[in-house]
Amino acid sequence: TGTLQSMPRSEARTRLRNLGAKVAGSVSPNTTRVVAGAGAGAKLARAEVLEIPVLSETDFLTFLGSHERA
Repeated sequence: TGTLQSMPRSEARTRLRNLGAKVAGSVSPNTTRVVAGAGAGAKLARAEVLEIPVLSETDFLTFLGSHERA
């Protein structure tokens, strides 16, 4: 949710799907992680209410770097 400074949303979605993730457009009790970029709003608030772990953009990039193979 929000805007990532390092890549467009479509690239983030593709990279996550390549790792086997299911990328959703909404936050629900079934959501396991939320990536929060600049300007994150209602989806971030919903994740916090549901106590879903939230990754910052920096955490997200670290995650990708440790899971993607060159």
